[in-house]
Amino acid sequence: MDQKECTIFIVDDDASIRKALKRLIKVAGFNAKTFDSANEFVDSGHSHTDGVLILDVRMPGMSGLELQKYLINSGSDMPVIFISAHEDIPVQRMALQAGAIDFLKKPFEEAILLEAVQRALSRKSLSKKQLIGKDNSKWTSIL
Repeated sequence: MDQKECTIFIVDDDASIRKALKRLIKVAGFNAKTFDSANEFVDSGHSHTDGVLILDVRMPGMSGLELQKYLINSGSDMPVIFISAHEDIPVQRMALQAGAIDFLKKPFEEAILLEAVQRALSRKSLSKKQLIGKDNSKWTSIL
């Protein structure tokens, strides 16, 4: 996936974190969109678009884990990178077992986050290639 085509969605209830992450993501060459809640992200209709989600765990209303579950249940394959100011091993384990790319504790190094974004993009590209391969095999069996 080309960086210019990819949007990194940032969902965090802390305005200063959203602003800093948006700046970092844009400097790294990606499009960035921010949301102050999981509900706002869901309402935006972006849950089934190409992109990567950087998601805070603890937010008012729908939590990050609840949003991750919503995405999975709705069939979205958007990769999720969790960020949290809290050391919570059970929550971290649940997020990773549900397929999160990474779980970073705030504050984290910018390079670590950008590496996680690249891993998310690599996983997404691999998934698309596998899907295309499967689709091609269906077509060849029909022909």
